[in-house]
Amino acid sequence: MLAGQKVVVVMPAYNAALTLERTYRDVPPDVVDEVLVVDDASHDDTVAVARGLKLPCFLHERNLGYGGNQKTCYREALKLGADIVVMVHPDYQYSPKIIPALAGLVASGEYDLAIGSRILGGGARRGGMPFYKYLANRLLTAIQNLLVGAKLSEYHTGFRAFSRRVLTTLPLRENSDDFVFDNEMLAQAIFFGFRVGEVSCPTRYFPEASSINFPRSVRYGLGVLITTAKFVLEKLGLARFRIFSPTGRRLEGI
Repeated sequence: MLAGQKVVVVMPAYNAALTLERTYRDVPPDVVDEVLVVDDASHDDTVAVARGLKLPCFLHERNLGYGGNQKTCYREALKLGADIVVMVHPDYQYSPKIIPALAGLVASGEYDLAIGSRILGGGARRGGMPFYKYLANRLLTAIQNLLVGAKLSEYHTGFRAFSRRVLTTLPLRENSDDFVFDNEMLAQAIFFGFRVGEVSCPTRYFPEASSINFPRSVRYGLGVLITTAKFVLEKLGLARFRIFSPTGRRLEGI
């Protein structure tokens, strides 16, 4: 519990057997009420490791993609009665020790969601982020800040905390099942007027940590630009898109 609010950590897992336990061991038990693993049809022992740690593990029979995994994560966390949901990748790239600070921004009532930024504090390159990814991150972030009217340090982190209201309001089922889901979700939150906070988060790049390759990074970058263009066109009233529609499909079963 944090300020009387139930905190659930969700871990969208895919082939995370080598890093899941290390990630879980760093989750602060005095703040987090439950930890849920959603396995996206992994080919390794991710499920066995989760069960060995006595963690609830929701299994996908087939791979639904990173975005599809998150949709399940949030739906199941809300079913558990979460007031605050924190997503942390189980690849140990982000530090779970920051969860109290991240969730605290939401619990304070001052923010509706919060992101753990690799850019604040200048830790991204020190943590081993490849230069081309750092450059793309800064460029895409600058473009989005300019066009959507926000002032975030980055839009591409996979370490985030959400209030229940955010997760039940955004039309998340309209979003992609691929990696661009993350960016679409932030764009939606800004479009619907939710307040976004940030905390500095150290990051680690090492062989066992998951990371998309260059071709998929390019596809993600194009997806970010398309999402931004949709945001602008919707705001200007020149087009309508389901991801920004108040009647768009929300998470089912909550």
